[in-house]
Amino acid sequence: MGSDLYRRYHDEEWGVPVHDDRRLFEFLILEGAQAGLSWSTILNKRESYRRAFARFDAARVARFGPRDVKRLMADAGIVRNRLKIESTITNARAFLEVRREFGSFHAYLWGFIDGLPPQSRRRRMKDVPDRTPASDAISRDLKRRGFRFVGTTIVYAFMQAVGMVNDHLVTCYRHAQLAGAKLRGR
Repeated sequence: MGSDLYRRYHDEEWGVPVHDDRRLFEFLILEGAQAGLSWSTILNKRESYRRAFARFDAARVARFGPRDVKRLMADAGIVRNRLKIESTITNARAFLEVRREFGSFHAYLWGFIDGLPPQSRRRRMKDVPDRTPASDAISRDLKRRGFRFVGTTIVYAFMQAVGMVNDHLVTCYRHAQLAGAKLRGR
């Protein structure tokens, strides 16, 4: 893992509120792909994922079929797990349904937290939970809507990544910066 890549991700992306549907779809897919693997593995494959999955254009991914699955299974740049690849296509279709119903995936998702990310006050990594009542509720609803690879732990990691919760430790300089940014993008 390139420590510079991980550091840039932490310093520039992790925990920053995301309100763009394409980026939300990207993070949802990448968090699901990460299941059972390290996040650094996925970060190192991120550009390959963007290429393989039409830059996370959900409408294009939703049209993928068996030929695309076969192509993706041969792509060494991504995690070649058939269930994860097929779930990306299934999730793209479910994502589009959510957008039709709510106007945007952002409106649907951020509605679970009333648009305001909770600000944690944790001092140690061991105090950061791997799930919360909000991630439980989102996970249940995503599954009900046909999404896959969206267990509550994956959803909580997704929430952390897209700034739906500020889980930077209070000793991290990003905690205070993001606490002040919680209303941007609304």
